[in-house]
Amino acid sequence: MDPATPGISRKLRPAYDVKEIPAPHEQYDGMLSETNVDTQSPVHAPHVWRFFLYSGIGIFAFFIPFTWNEKRTILLDHIVTLITKTLGEGTQYLALAAIVAGTVYQFVSGRWRQDIARMVFAFLSVLAVVFCAMLVFGFGPAFLHNPDIGPFILNKLVISVGLLIPVGAIFLGLLVGFGLMEFIGVMVQPIMRPVFRTPGKSAVDAVASFLGSYSLGLLITDRMYKSGHYNGREAAIVASGFSTVSATFMVIVAKTLDIMDHWTAYFWLAFVITFIVTAIIVRIPPISRISDDYYPGAQPHPEAQITGNRFVAAWNEAKRELAKADSLGKVLWVNFRDGITMAVQVIPGIMSVGVIGLALATYTPVFKALGVVFYPLVWALRLPDPWATSGALATGLAEMFLPATLVAGSDDMVLKFTVAVVCVSQIFFFSAMVPAVLATDIPLNIGRMVVIWFIRVVLTVLITVPVAHLVF
Repeated sequence: MDPATPGISRKLRPAYDVKEIPAPHEQYDGMLSETNVDTQSPVHAPHVWRFFLYSGIGIFAFFIPFTWNEKRTILLDHIVTLITKTLGEGTQYLALAAIVAGTVYQFVSGRWRQDIARMVFAFLSVLAVVFCAMLVFGFGPAFLHNPDIGPFILNKLVISVGLLIPVGAIFLGLLVGFGLMEFIGVMVQPIMRPVFRTPGKSAVDAVASFLGSYSLGLLITDRMYKSGHYNGREAAIVASGFSTVSATFMVIVAKTLDIMDHWTAYFWLAFVITFIVTAIIVRIPPISRISDDYYPGAQPHPEAQITGNRFVAAWNEAKRELAKADSLGKVLWVNFRDGITMAVQVIPGIMSVGVIGLALATYTPVFKALGVVFYPLVWALRLPDPWATSGALATGLAEMFLPATLVAGSDDMVLKFTVAVVCVSQIFFFSAMVPAVLATDIPLNIGRMVVIWFIRVVLTVLITVPVAHLVF
């Protein structure tokens, strides 16, 4: 994206049949927004085939599942699985090296000085090096080597996410660098803006998370925020409302709770309920109070309101982006470099926070005590064993999969279905999502994330229980 250019006049040439959406704030620091141009007049872009070929490859990599080696998933997951199997135990050493690199980066870049949260995160990164070294070289306390704690975090989360982000970043360049985001953004703007108060192009984030991974969704969100396509509040909405666990994790949850016979109903209802909760939560604090300022130094790109032929406007926006796109090699390299940078920042937090959260959930009554806040809700909705159920819901803050394991033995389908949906809709959990957000520049701190998690769980339970009674 082009850097901000100070001193450019805000006087804009007339645009045919286009109305600018009111700016979130009065000043754009003298920067000209490229969305305030004629979206109906023809736009010339060389090599239009790049839009179809490169975007098509990106769509296939992120969104089209297929079966290979008896595993049905998207191309990115297949590639990560192949790398993991090829390297074998070498992935653990690679993970340790990446965690060390990420920890060093915290101090060399000076990020640890920015605020209290990042200071804590830097300390946790050092702790992550210790935890990972203990797991890789086989020493340390017994609780760390509990298969459901240390090995689970390292093998199922750290290695998976650490490989998925850079691999996904390569294909992300194809998805967002050649006009597809702009085309989709204009086409779905009538839905996204009034319902979720986000730009139309945020729909790509939502689908990428559901079919790919929250880490890929965050990668897109952070990139769009830093390039001026989202303001601070919009980036926070996308991260806290759309960055769900992937469909692959949903399958694991469904199998654990023995509801695969109802997979289709579970998938679509979880999808719909998650976004209903998001539509509600964007209108209340803390999301509604987040600043709508743009990323410092970024050139704002607020959306234009299209009143003419929307398809023509969408195609023109895509060609306008295509005309200024870099070469394929440069796009892939820049995205891969950014993906490596993000991965080494994310996985130290996943390692340390994940281990601490799961240890607290396994060996202490912390989350059972936290579950007290859900007891009145669970009791009022007549879910079985209110104390145990409320405690199970609370453990989701440590790791999204824990509630499913704690109620897996229940015979109550309403309870199991409700917990299965909560695992997806809650968005935030300390074993991975929270540190992943902290590694970005999205304006969400730990306090906000915990409050949003609580509100999302309450709303999800309130909506899902009546639906589950209808389904079962």
